[in-house]
Amino acid sequence: MIWSWNTFLFGIYPYIAGTIFLLGSIIRYEREQAGWTSYSSQILASKRYMMWASNLWHIGILTLFLGHFTGFLTDILEWLGLDPVEHQWLAASAGITAGVVAMVGGVMLLLRRVLDPKVRYASRPMDIIILVWLLITLCFGLSTQFISVPEVIHDHVQNMEILIHYVRSIAEFQANPQLIINIPLIYKVHMFCGFTVFLLFPFSRLVHIWTVPLNYVVRPYQLVRSKIRSVV
Repeated sequence: MIWSWNTFLFGIYPYIAGTIFLLGSIIRYEREQAGWTSYSSQILASKRYMMWASNLWHIGILTLFLGHFTGFLTDILEWLGLDPVEHQWLAASAGITAGVVAMVGGVMLLLRRVLDPKVRYASRPMDIIILVWLLITLCFGLSTQFISVPEVIHDHVQNMEILIHYVRSIAEFQANPQLIINIPLIYKVHMFCGFTVFLLFPFSRLVHIWTVPLNYVVRPYQLVRSKIRSVV
């Protein structure tokens, strides 16, 4: 394998980021459980504002994550009978919609975190860094649609198919960065930003994703009664 920046950034760096993502999360859980939290600042802001900002952000980001996972690492869409062109049409339309939703929510959260004195005082530097980095990653992802949409209009899906093969080569621990050496730069920048999210993950509030309380959906209701003071 000939050494190059392409080889390092897209053949080695993904595994560096993935290793730090996993080991860092484990070490932080073992040593800093008191900090294993989302550090929510919801009580410091308007409920209506936070409802819109938080919901838009989480719905958009989760949709994008599930879309990337489904589209790049599974054959579900093919099993449903979609051909490559239909696959890219679905990816582009869903990606643009979810991306815009997440961008609006993320910008609202960032403005609140920077401009609200109480929230800014309660924020840690990494809270702002990770949010800004996620928005940058999102921005580059949306920018790829300026290439993807014109391509799919003309039934050209070569870049999408190359990216799918590349991502699967990483998942199979047989990374082949040569596959993407000639794809447009914007795709590479977006992927680099995405890999870096995993690198930053253990050092940020994102670790709370590991312990999402899914059991809340099925657990019995808790009956809470206020304490009644005795009358003398």
